[in-house]
Amino acid sequence: MIGKLQYISQESVGKTHVENILEACKAGVSWVQLRVKNKPIDEVEAIAIEAKRVCEMFKAKIIMNDHVDLALKLNFDGVHVGKNDMPSKEAREILGKNKIVGGTANTMDEVREHVANGVDYVGVGPFRFTSTKDNLSPILGLTGYHDLMVQCQKDGIDIPVIAIGGIKNEDITAIQRQGTHGIAVASLITDATDKDKIVKEIYKNLGIC
Repeated sequence: MIGKLQYISQESVGKTHVENILEACKAGVSWVQLRVKNKPIDEVEAIAIEAKRVCEMFKAKIIMNDHVDLALKLNFDGVHVGKNDMPSKEAREILGKNKIVGGTANTMDEVREHVANGVDYVGVGPFRFTSTKDNLSPILGLTGYHDLMVQCQKDGIDIPVIAIGGIKNEDITAIQRQGTHGIAVASLITDATDKDKIVKEIYKNLGIC
């Protein structure tokens, strides 16, 4: 089962990836994507070890963004590969059929390619502008998700589509109406002063009691 709410880890003022993951898991998040950019691999590994320990404590799935070899070494639940990371086909070959592989897409052609490569879900976005990611792809908005989901139906593609990119709580219901499976968020949870409250509200808007 692919999580309907996926938390993408961040550092924030005064808090590490691991500290923010711990707070998110305490608030009820059960799917974490560890996304560590622009750090030496030994530092990424140290963070990954601690992040995995936290997720195991809360029985949350942990997915590695990029760093497929490290995900294999540390026995993560799977990986998510971006447009400029390792191709999803290669990630699947390395991890085998029993691990989760997700891939980033912005267009229907990219969705089709990931499906052909055997991914378990696609993260499609961005919904709106977000400063979390550099080199942002074209904004999709509700119309973009609607058109993509209609095309998926025409093509007989039923892979879970996870919306991502600048999503706010008030956007979730409308995004879900387009036929998406769920959402991936970072700042919405990281920056929340009351994480318990925001996670409960997100689940409610996703239709999860």
